[in-house]
Amino acid sequence: MVAKLEPLLTIADLDSMPEDGNRYELIEGELFVSRSPSLIHQRTVGNVHFLFRRYLRDNPVGEILTTPGVIFSDFSGVIPDLVYLSFERGKEIATGDRLTGAPELIIEVLSPGAENRRRDEHAKRQLYKKYGVKEYWILDPQQQTVQVFRTARFKLTATLGVRDVLTTPLLPGFRCPVKEIFE
Repeated sequence: MVAKLEPLLTIADLDSMPEDGNRYELIEGELFVSRSPSLIHQRTVGNVHFLFRRYLRDNPVGEILTTPGVIFSDFSGVIPDLVYLSFERGKEIATGDRLTGAPELIIEVLSPGAENRRRDEHAKRQLYKKYGVKEYWILDPQQQTVQVFRTARFKLTATLGVRDVLTTPLLPGFRCPVKEIFE
């Protein structure tokens, strides 16, 4: 029996997807489709965006973006919930309608379901590691936790709960009580 190989999809294929309210992402040529995020998901994204904007207002070193397109290669393009990029890095990768390269920090908010968890905790984490994202946070609104991945090995550095304070070496002086993320 001969195995039938499916062709890898490309960014050009991704660009031809319908405007139907779904979120289409491509990871190493494999298509992932998700629906519009829930209200708790959107509130969590809004809270993090607000906390970053407050920090960046007083420390103008970069910008926080919600749901930008991030193109890593011809076979990988995703739409993270939030990304942080310094102004310096932005000059390199923010040269059009999308980011073309790795921002310093990517933040994903988990949506319910095993497939969503697998995509964020495994497929996207490996993609971000491969292309040099310095830090990756996975926010779980149900468990009210933040998983932090950093270092060259991109291993889990910390799992923080509502009694903890989130910091990052990317933003000196940034301190965020985790409970404020999930309020």
